[in-house]
Amino acid sequence: QVYLAESGGGLVQPGGSLRLSCAASGINFRLYTIDWYRQAPGQQRELVASIGSSSGSNNFADAVKGRFTVSRDNVWNRAYLQMNSLKPEDTAVYYCHTQHRAKDFWGRGTQVTVSS
Repeated sequence: QVYLAESGGGLVQPGGSLRLSCAASGINFRLYTIDWYRQAPGQQRELVASIGSSSGSNNFADAVKGRFTVSRDNVWNRAYLQMNSLKPEDTAVYYCHTQHRAKDFWGRGTQVTVSS
């Protein structure tokens, strides 16, 4: 069974930073792309960033380019989303996602709130 679990969310002031973690099990983690999505209240879930099985293949939404980075630890089966220069519009529930055998797997999400 594929299992993803996010952690690291919280309340942060504008301009602050947070690092989200995604712990994975049930897959050969190093072979899988891990995506980070977010969903704000009343809005559709949107792709924020992806990290490929080769750590050099990263992609970012335009809204977060230059502020967010992604990384992974294939020993501990974790992916990370480092979020810097946070803005109130970054407030959302953040999810990690992967596909395994053509099925989508999601974590339960972690709330990020950017507010003064």
